[in-house]
This record gives sequence, structure tokens and C-alpha cells, in this order.
Amino acid sequence: MNNKNSPKTAVCLWFDGHAEEAAEFYTSLVPGSEIVQVTRLREDQPALVVEFLLGGVPFQALNGGPKYKHSEAASIVVSTKDQSETDRLWDALTADGGSESRCAWLKDRFGVSWQIVPEVLNEYINAPHRAAAERAMEAMLGMNKIIIADLEAAFKGE
Repeated sequence: MNNKNSPKTAVCLWFDGHAEEAAEFYTSLVPGSEIVQVTRLREDQPALVVEFLLGGVPFQALNGGPKYKHSEAASIVVSTKDQSETDRLWDALTADGGSESRCAWLKDRFGVSWQIVPEVLNEYINAPHRAAAERAMEAMLGMNKIIIADLEAAFKGE
């Protein structure tokens, strides 16, 4: 990402020794993702910086030490096409020490916050039929992982 054709911006995530592991994990989950470059100060040390694309968006994972922690103030948002993709990402990201939160939010095992949002959620809550949109919003507020069938039922008033 350091050439003249590279984007001028990237999201940098701070890790305490797990930058390369996190980048490998993230790129294995999201289509259109890849590790671009790994920078080490010495071959026998963990990566200092891992540059990667996540769904085509440039990121950097920095092994900066224990000083800073991730928080919900920033999250990675992934738009999913269907329940299968939602379940796959949700299950992978909450496994091995990750945790669920409300309204499509979770934290992965590295402490990074994510939102796994089915595309249909935005369609429903922005629908011109305001009563249906409000029912969908109310249903979403009661969920952790978004269950599309339940969201659809609420939208339809079932």
C-alpha cells in the first residue's frame, strides 16, 4: 500500500503482539481480502505492521504494545447478503473469546468491535412505510445477532 497508486488512507488497528494473527484471521473471513505486506524490524520478531485489504478496504495492523485497547467507539461494519453469511461471520468472530453485544454488534477475540449487518436491515428501517420500518427497528433493538426471518416478520406485522 506504499506505492503511488495506493489509497492515501487506511484504518490502523493497534494490537499487543497479535497483528499478524488478526490480519490473517480477518482476511480469511471477508471475500475480497488479502495480506498485502508484512513489515518486521527483524526476521526473528513478530510483525511490526501488517498491511491488508478487508473487502477491498485498506487496513493496517500495528503491534504497538499493551498501552492502548480497542473500544466500541470504532467498529468494522460488514454488510451481509443473507442469514448464512451473517451466521458464518458472527460465529467465527464470536468464537474463541469473542463476545456478543446488542443490535448486530460484537467483539472478536482480539477486542475489535464489529457490526454484522444484513443488507435487508437498512432496507426495512428506511422503508417509506414508517409503521413497518418502526416495527423492524424495534425487533432489531431486541436482537444480538440479526435474525433476518424475525426482522422480516416484524416488518410485515406478523
